Amino acid sequence: MARRVVVTGVGLVTPLGTGVEKTWTGLCSGKSGVGLITRFDTTDHIVKIAAEVKDFDADQYIDKKLSKHLDLFVQYAIAAAEMTFDDSGFEVTEANASRIGVITGCGIGGLPTIEKYHTIALERGVKRITPFFIPMVISNMGAGQISIVKGLKGPNLSVTTACAAGTHAVGEAYSMISAGRCDVAVTGGSEATICPLAVGGFSSMKALSRRNDEPERASRPFDRDRDGFIMAEGAGILMLEELEHARARGAKIYAEMAGYGLSGDGFHMAAPPEDGDGAVRCMQMALADAGMNVDDIDYINAHGTSTPLNDVVETRAIKKVFGDHARKLAISSTKSMTGHMLGGAGGIESVFTALSLHHQIIPPTANLENPDDECDLDYVPGSARETKIRAAMSNSFGFGGTNAVIIMKKFEG
Repeated sequence: MARRVVVTGVGLVTPLGTGVEKTWTGLCSGKSGVGLITRFDTTDHIVKIAAEVKDFDADQYIDKKLSKHLDLFVQYAIAAAEMTFDDSGFEVTEANASRIGVITGCGIGGLPTIEKYHTIALERGVKRITPFFIPMVISNMGAGQISIVKGLKGPNLSVTTACAAGTHAVGEAYSMISAGRCDVAVTGGSEATICPLAVGGFSSMKALSRRNDEPERASRPFDRDRDGFIMAEGAGILMLEELEHARARGAKIYAEMAGYGLSGDGFHMAAPPEDGDGAVRCMQMALADAGMNVDDIDYINAHGTSTPLNDVVETRAIKKVFGDHARKLAISSTKSMTGHMLGGAGGIESVFTALSLHHQIIPPTANLENPDDECDLDYVPGSARETKIRAAMSNSFGFGGTNAVIIMKKFEG
């Protein structure tokens, strides 16, 4: 029999602020984390805006000797994990360490460090490459370093499935606990690739918004004037725990995991099929895994990237899965405020989904002023909404046609 799994801790590093309280308050007030890029000179770039983390201090979470050998995406992951442990009150011991897993997602890894040392190698020679270079850049080091820092000896896994990575990580962690492979899992996603190569690369694909003169209004999912997504960075980490294990220590419970779905489009390297078939099957799988009917879901944290094709296709997929109930759902894209954190997005949005259930509040979709004719559902425009939420779904769809969906429900004891 599958074991029940609950969320007992959360941690966030986002463009809205470092820490859960700063981010959640900003999110519910419709605050934007998007601004002009400060990390590098954008003179020669078409796209000059991104959602940067502005208030992060690694020294608050990581030993200085360690942090200087870590790429920023790993620093964010460790910091969010430390917050999660503090929030959950969980203590690692020699007796329980082997039953605690770490499963995180990352889409790209240490690209800024690759850029840096490629330049050093060309200008000063390959002998100037640090011996820490490879461990700094490989994408599994989020999970690896969390495990090392906290002494966690259970399953250790990194998922690299583009923009679905964080949600896949949470789903896999849920599956592992449910199946008995571990009792606790630290899970989520992190990404930090606001650098010339990444911004230039996504820009050349025409995937990014070019609304440089209005950064705060640039991310506008489901709006007819949307013109691309906003590069963002950050980390979202959750502690998942087997229910009886959590009860035994009197843990605070934010929400209960209920279902997980994953699928492939088998269609295109970057674009979804116009009928949303992969997303449809993924949402249906998550509902079946949860043993839920479509009318059990009250809220969807949408993938909602603010790209012309994605928002329409996701809307079509939701309509196909939910039928008449699609008109009764509340749907919002928190990327309208945080930007798109690529492989970290699903982890952050999983935290948002848990917080929505815990507080019974749905964050808004910011900048939705003129809805696309095909995007005609309830996207909670402008203002957060206090309402009854029994169960919520979180969608993530990535390049390569990889899809992930999780469902959480309000914990009822």
